[in-house]
Amino acid sequence: MENSTTIIYTQEGGIATITLNRPSVFNSFNHEMIKALQYHLDVSAQDASVRAVVLTASGKAFCAGQDLGEVLEETAIDFKKIVQENYNPLVLKIRNMEKPVIAAVNGVAAGAGANLALACDIVVAKESANFIQAFSKIGLIPDCGGTYFLPRLIGFQKASALMMLADKVSASQAKEIGMIYDYFSDDEFDANVSKLAEKLASLPTKGLAYTKKLLNQSFQNSIEDQLIQESLFQDQAGNTADYKEGVDAFLEKRNPIFKGE
Repeated sequence: MENSTTIIYTQEGGIATITLNRPSVFNSFNHEMIKALQYHLDVSAQDASVRAVVLTASGKAFCAGQDLGEVLEETAIDFKKIVQENYNPLVLKIRNMEKPVIAAVNGVAAGAGANLALACDIVVAKESANFIQAFSKIGLIPDCGGTYFLPRLIGFQKASALMMLADKVSASQAKEIGMIYDYFSDDEFDANVSKLAEKLASLPTKGLAYTKKLLNQSFQNSIEDQLIQESLFQDQAGNTADYKEGVDAFLEKRNPIFKGE
């Protein structure tokens, strides 16, 4: 799927930008786009020059979820296979990537599209964007990690209501309830996403990766286990070149220049 037109991939200044590119169908997922997205997530993870990843989309929407037209073409729909082979790997590739992943939600994010965004490390949105857990409208359940991430972000009660009622959540409401990190005016969205990505790409990449691993583990660890893991990862962080640079810069009263090493 390296040459698929359903994904646009660019890399510049330590930032990989992965753009969903099926604007005529609101960037809804078909098999080709999912496999291309999996491929480019792998490329981003393996490229040592990439220190931050931006996941966004072309056109007016971020992602409308599964392309139902493709599903209805199947003579026998195997939903378990679709979820396990298509959506589950996307979530795991994002969570296991040792680099920060920003979801830059440029428009409506519905169904699996909303939950793909919530699986990222930092979610920002255009002011005009909105989020919809649309599954109940067609008798399905939230997938793409939605039942895992959403209640942890906003609480059990609110997540239950949004998933059952399929309420539309505006960008401002999403920030208010803790679903996303921030939103920006439509005119200033691209500039603010670039600024955020540039900042993340300039930070100590290994330290960010260790932080991400600890956050992943915190969902199931006891406090005792988490404290032990913090001590182990702190030991690893303290042996990085970026830690040394950070200390040297502090003592020399200058801005650090981290290399992600």
